[in-house]
Amino acid sequence: MKKILQCFSVLSLVVGLLSACTTAIAPSDAYRDETAHQIYQKGKTALQDKNFSEAIKRFEALDVQYPFGVETEQAQYYLIYAYYMKEDYVLSASAAERFIRLHPANPHVDYAYYLRALSEYYQNMGILERMFSADLATRDLTQIEKSYRDFSLLVARFPNSAYRPAAHQYMIYLRNILANHELEVAQFYYRHKAYVAAANRASNVVAYYEGAPAVKPALILMAKAYRQLRMDKLLQDTLRVINDNYPDEVVS
Repeated sequence: MKKILQCFSVLSLVVGLLSACTTAIAPSDAYRDETAHQIYQKGKTALQDKNFSEAIKRFEALDVQYPFGVETEQAQYYLIYAYYMKEDYVLSASAAERFIRLHPANPHVDYAYYLRALSEYYQNMGILERMFSADLATRDLTQIEKSYRDFSLLVARFPNSAYRPAAHQYMIYLRNILANHELEVAQFYYRHKAYVAAANRASNVVAYYEGAPAVKPALILMAKAYRQLRMDKLLQDTLRVINDNYPDEVVS
């Protein structure tokens, strides 16, 4: 009897979920009794009230039902922010990408670049990382690289943007993460006695991330790898660079 009740409960849950899916109203059918202006204004009010789910529904409906409406462009802009605040970073980045493509001359397009970069950054972080500051250098950094490129675009294309200073700070932070990641790989190779690969990856840090904190340990790792490889000329060149820039550093 107990197993029958458990099966019935599971069946009821499945039926409930299917029912919820079938009764969900598509954006093309939502708010049919309202004008485009009403849908927009109520969506904007929902956004101001931090009711992001309702705002998203309304702006999506407006976008589908009135794709060429006067207020639709602004609704598409607000959608980026609403998705971002809902922590749906994939949709936020996608909405930003679409907005940039459709409205490159919009006076607020710099904010679309900014939110796209932030959304790509947060896609690389789970809840635990956001709470406890996990070391991102040990993770796959595809989204971090995309985020860095988007912040770079914002800085380059919009020198007078209000978001440029923040974007520049993110670039420094993300650049250090990328440098640390390259150093992590170099250290991995060195630990496994793949000295050529270790030296090459460490030299990438020095070549592409000048000024990053990872440069000093990368130079030291290069020197150790060259010593293991008996590449005396490269070893002496690297030691000279270390001595010129870090005179108190002794490479053991």
